Amino acid sequence: MVNSAQQWLADYDATLARAAADAQAASASLKQVNGTATSPRGEISVQVGPSGALVDIRLTPAARALEAEKLAQLILTTTQQAQRMVGTHVMEIMTDYLGEGPALEFVRENMPVDTDEPPQDDDDFFANPRVIV
Repeated sequence: MVNSAQQWLADYDATLARAAADAQAASASLKQVNGTATSPRGEISVQVGPSGALVDIRLTPAARALEAEKLAQLILTTTQQAQRMVGTHVMEIMTDYLGEGPALEFVRENMPVDTDEPPQDDDDFFANPRVIV
């Protein structure tokens, strides 16, 4: 009985060590995630970090020709596209780490996941903006 208890404890320690190593690997992978997106006509490029926060924004001279409201909407839409890209990468990492189950479902419900929708051209976008939740 003592031997089986010691074996159980050794197995449990090994399981905890694997879980800690997996968590460290997932954390390191998540820190490397970023997303970039460029507006359909190239006026704006953005980069977001692992949390989806805006890290960099670049405006070309063509962006200056846009009205302020259109420029703001284009920045927002382009940033959301980059955030969805990050969401897709985060989900891939978390699926490998967590596997299917309630924890992954919680992550999935709170991440903007990339879609395969083609980008709208600027005229169509401003006439019919998409609502992204």
